[in-house]
Amino acid sequence: MARTGRRRGKPDTREAILSAAREAFAEHGYDRSSIRAIAAAAEVDPALVQHYFGNKDKLFLAAMESPIDPAEMIAEVVEGGSVDDLGERLVRTFVRVWDSPAGKPAAAMIRTMVSREWSSRLLREFLLSQILRRIAAAHVITEPDRRFPLVASQMIGLGMARYILKIEPLASAPPEFVVATIAPTVQRYLTMELPTG
Repeated sequence: MARTGRRRGKPDTREAILSAAREAFAEHGYDRSSIRAIAAAAEVDPALVQHYFGNKDKLFLAAMESPIDPAEMIAEVVEGGSVDDLGERLVRTFVRVWDSPAGKPAAAMIRTMVSREWSSRLLREFLLSQILRRIAAAHVITEPDRRFPLVASQMIGLGMARYILKIEPLASAPPEFVVATIAPTVQRYLTMELPTG
């Protein structure tokens, strides 16, 4: 019979859930990780996962220690435009968030995550499942499984070059310059005719 309630003699239930969640998301990805399986790995009742974190999205963000709520970013990106200027809205929002006070902890998170294989997998899942897939749900984008890795490569490259490696003159360039130069490439990835094969 499944155990319910708190783990006996273990006051660190929240950390046990987070540890199990990190392992599950890194190993199986966001879509194939269930709250029930994570709870079983942490040896707790699934109700405790919901008690501490609410839902799978919030558990995922807590497991990543993300300082950014993707729901807020996505709202900015998907509202007030069409797929024809989606690249510009995506880059503009990305730069605005990273230039804000939330950018410093986000940069620290990225530095940590790229140094370990399991955390790199979490970062990939964050980009694909929490941001790009949600944007796709609001716009008609053909072949998203082929396009989104291209978009992710550009956004990760921008984040690394501007905020982590601080390559000049990109690191100190005004946001409008960054948007004007990077957005057309992102837009091309989103809407160009992809090569076959």
